[in-house]
Amino acid sequence: MKATIERAKLLRCLSHVQSVVERRNTIPILSNVLIEASGDGRVRIMATDLDLQVVESLDAASVETSGAITVSAHLLFDIARKLPDGSQVSLETADNRMTVKAGRSRFQLPTLPRDDFPVIVEGDLPTSFELPARVLAELIDRTRFAISTEETRYYLNGIFLHVTDGELKAAATDGHRLARFTLPRPEGAEGMPDVIVPRKAVGELRKLLEESLDANVEIDLSASKIRFTLGGEGGVVLTSKLIDGTFPDYSRVIPTGNDKLLKLDPKSFYEGVDRVATIATEKTRAVKMGLEADKVTLSVTSPDNGTAAEEVPADYRAEALEIGFNANYLKDILHQIDGDTVELHLADPGAPTLIRQDDKSPALYVLMPMRV
Repeated sequence: MKATIERAKLLRCLSHVQSVVERRNTIPILSNVLIEASGDGRVRIMATDLDLQVVESLDAASVETSGAITVSAHLLFDIARKLPDGSQVSLETADNRMTVKAGRSRFQLPTLPRDDFPVIVEGDLPTSFELPARVLAELIDRTRFAISTEETRYYLNGIFLHVTDGELKAAATDGHRLARFTLPRPEGAEGMPDVIVPRKAVGELRKLLEESLDANVEIDLSASKIRFTLGGEGGVVLTSKLIDGTFPDYSRVIPTGNDKLLKLDPKSFYEGVDRVATIATEKTRAVKMGLEADKVTLSVTSPDNGTAAEEVPADYRAEALEIGFNANYLKDILHQIDGDTVELHLADPGAPTLIRQDDKSPALYVLMPMRV
């Protein structure tokens, strides 16, 4: 194989694919990227961790000899990063080595044969629909903070996508909080299976979306695999296995009868929680909210660090109530609210609280209280 690629193109492509590659691998070939040069002047670069695969095509300046080889992903990325801007990078393979040349620099890297490189077999992906990249990015941002990191409940380690009541819904929960985002059902999504997209795939997809926010993303899926195609022909294709498990019926925990409504400015509320939580320790992450007519008193008591309190003006007309929340979880949710007001629908100190911007907002959150 012999191909010449502009440094900027090579670097951009490697930055997309190399982050899939784990730093530590027991299987040596999984540390490598597969580079395929074809006679039509295209180069395909692919990386995988056996559960997730990213493929990107780019136009080479020239392909003198077509062929395919695998080489260390992080090493090639680091080399490309340090090469001079605007340089042409020549990749040539011979005798189990790849020679990388640019300007006066020359590197010889060990390679492994392409036949050993594992490729995820997608199989048939019967459900196919498109979403604007910006919408998909918002869907991820509004839900992924609630994905569980507990490996024992592996079925919570991702975003649950499902179609119900003519809508496409995305949900994530770790048992303490729930985030749900709702969209009108895209054309082609009817009859799609319920799927759980793993956390790592969600993170890699979000990074890729950042560069194509004005385009559409094609989504193809079956009950076991999902494929995201960004940038159309010759763009980036991310394929992931799905989590094989059953997501709990989260709709049961969304409260419908919470009759106490609290409205506040999310920014001043967030800042108030953040300030009083300064003295909270790992054991006492709870912030207590005292609700009275038109104000909320936030307080934290720590056996080691003393006490803190702050009053935040609010719109509240129900009877007085004291309730406690994990300060970090509350801040995570408030961080998602863009508007000037946030609504908290409460019932009692032991019941889950519903949080949203307003009743038209596509995002909805449920937070379990803490004893304080």
